[in-house]
Amino acid sequence: MNKLSTLLLTAGLLVSVCTSAQQEQLDTAMVNRIRQEEALNSEIPYIAHQLTDAAGPRLTNSPGWHRAADWIVQTLKGWGLSNAQKEAWGEYGYGWSAEKTTLALKTPYYSPLIAYANPWTGSTHGPVTAPVFIVQKTDSAWITAHLAQMKGKILLLAPQDTLAPPRFKADAARYSDSALAAMGDMYMVTSEMLKMYRPFFIKMMQLSKLIESSGAVATLATGGGRDGTVFVQGLIGYRTKDQLSMPGLQVAKEDFLRVMRLAEEGQQPTLELQSETKRYDQDLQGHNVVAEIPGTDPTLQSQLVMLGGHLDSWAAGTGATDNGAGCIIALEAVRLLKTLGVKPKRTIRIALWDGEEQGLLGSFHYVKNHFGDPADMKMKPEQQKVSVYFNLDNGSGKIRGIFTQGNEQAAAIFKQWLVPFGDMGASTVSLHNTGSTDHLSFDAVGIPGFQFIQDPLDYETRTHHSNEDNYDHLSIADLRQAAVIEAAFVYFAAMRPEMMPRKPLGKPEKFVFDDFIP
Repeated sequence: MNKLSTLLLTAGLLVSVCTSAQQEQLDTAMVNRIRQEEALNSEIPYIAHQLTDAAGPRLTNSPGWHRAADWIVQTLKGWGLSNAQKEAWGEYGYGWSAEKTTLALKTPYYSPLIAYANPWTGSTHGPVTAPVFIVQKTDSAWITAHLAQMKGKILLLAPQDTLAPPRFKADAARYSDSALAAMGDMYMVTSEMLKMYRPFFIKMMQLSKLIESSGAVATLATGGGRDGTVFVQGLIGYRTKDQLSMPGLQVAKEDFLRVMRLAEEGQQPTLELQSETKRYDQDLQGHNVVAEIPGTDPTLQSQLVMLGGHLDSWAAGTGATDNGAGCIIALEAVRLLKTLGVKPKRTIRIALWDGEEQGLLGSFHYVKNHFGDPADMKMKPEQQKVSVYFNLDNGSGKIRGIFTQGNEQAAAIFKQWLVPFGDMGASTVSLHNTGSTDHLSFDAVGIPGFQFIQDPLDYETRTHHSNEDNYDHLSIADLRQAAVIEAAFVYFAAMRPEMMPRKPLGKPEKFVFDDFIP
């Protein structure tokens, strides 16, 4: 495979790669140009810095999200793309940001603690010093019986796991050939799974309201992180019907367990806590960033080839790997094509979504507004004009292949498209499904939507929804490889004589994440 790829790239000619299914025309001269432009003039480090360090956390509708979106719109215009804009899709709700967060052990001795405010929690309105109280059980009877003891306290929500054992596996990894060959469905969330968990989430929402009635100062919790890694996310609070909850922080596991052990021993530890947050209601609309490289073929220019990823992040980090990486790659891909003066037959449209972390809201409503609603499967005329959507949202690892969501005809095409990139480590085409990200919004209405297979690196162990999700956890070399491949795939799709083959249109079904939380 590597020898064949080298020959193709060296020749730099329009060649045909054959399979038993059909023949794809691969413009390897253009592949060479894309690879050379990325090798010599990559702007990935600059784009990455702007979306992370400069913009800050990008919680949907927060100042950080809008800083990033405004920079992207201006940058895309500067590159010469058309119709670059923030496009509203409907009501999302409140933005939110943490303005100041501090937590420290005051007695029996002083020690600063690692902690982050939970999204959409309220403020302490200044520093507060208070003793702790351990909430040992999450059931209404126990909490009701102890409400009086909670008043004026900082509550420790006891975790099920009270150990932080050593980790004997490497945090970061790449897929082996055998792992790629054996890969099955990934990140799948079904309607049945959500129905199963819905009662649990409703119960936790009810318990949270009960705890708030106690007059406690704040809640502290911890999750599955270790070594200072803190996973921080939320469920509700952004909707206009939601109220700000009491101050709540996620604490590094080692710090949390130390305070809890002191309390259990009877040391009566006190903490100093300050959490100042801000909710934004000036614009309650959700937005996506869109722009185009117009098609030039009179017959095909009304058809679309789309690429993108979600621009929103959680608030403890700067959203570098989730999903700054996907946006960085998509932006660099369109920059490569525009810089090289590509005149695509079909229109190329980049779309960077908001609200993905709240249930694919940006992409779902974009698809619903433009193409159709999976709930009734009544398609709009534009739905027939979308050839394909490519998505990246599994960290900053390099592309190793692509999931085809059971689309066998597309799989045969992608096998050929990947031939020039065998020397870059990308050759796997999987018929399996991957879920939990924005290509599902397209797949749900019969539009071919695909997520690339990426090396995991330390995405699940360290960065996904954590305080470690920052620029320094990006693999710049991997991002550059991925930008080359995505640019080529977009180019191939935009120049192909036919649109990408589609699966049969499914039956009407409510979108998997739609109205999950009451």
